[in-house]
Formats: sequence, structure tokens, C-alpha cells
Amino acid sequence: MKIYLDNCCFNRPFDDQKQLKIRLETEAKLHIQRQIMLGEVELIWSYILELENNHNPDIEIRYSIHGWKKLASYFCVENEEIIAYAEGLQRLGIKPHDALHVSCARYAKADYFITTDNKLINKKMDDIPIVNPLFFIGLED
Repeated sequence: MKIYLDNCCFNRPFDDQKQLKIRLETEAKLHIQRQIMLGEVELIWSYILELENNHNPDIEIRYSIHGWKKLASYFCVENEEIIAYAEGLQRLGIKPHDALHVSCARYAKADYFITTDNKLINKKMDDIPIVNPLFFIGLED
């Protein structure tokens, strides 16, 4: 099974953990990371993940997230198909970077796109399930 974690999902463990939902999503995301390390799921990395992470002002967080790139089984590079699909998603109201993430996941044939962005989760896609980390590990419907 191939999964794509977007930037907000990668950053969840570094968010303020006072809210229960954030703590639960963090634990789910950490569980997913263990699955990646054990080879139970394959991670897809992309140029847009790289770009967003490189703009993170916190060097320690940036370095920590960047380490996941070497565990990825696939690196998605920008191409015309990804850009065209992302432009279509933007016309549906999806923000540009989010559209590029979804488009990369689709292009790399991810089985799931995992995010903590509720606005993106509420966008129903025909060609790729967009889910919360809690849903992915079976703790949420």
C-alpha cells in the first residue's frame, strides 16, 4: 500500500498538543511512521513536500521532516500532468499547494492521501481517498 502524507500531517507532532484532537492525530501519525519504518506501507515523497518543508523557519523541524525523504519508496517530480491536474483542482476551490500535493499523490498512484486539513478532507475525490490519520489507522469513520 502506498501513502502520501501532506506537509500539515508531517508537522502535526510539532503542533501544540494541548488539544485532544491534535494529540490523537499526532499519535496516529506516529503510528503511520512506524508502519513506514517497518515496511508495512510505502511512503511517497514529492517536490512540493520538499519545497514547503524547505520554507519551514524552524531548522530542527525542517531537518526532522526531511529525514523521511530517504524512507520514501517513490519521489514525485514536477511534470505537465501534475500541473494540469492541480490546476483543475484549484478550479474546484483547492488551494494551490494542496492541489499540487493531491496531484502528486494521484500521479504516484497513492492508495491514500493523508492530511489533517479538514477543508481538504471534506473535498471528495473520485480518484484518491483523502483521509485523516485517525481514519487511516481505523480509529475514525
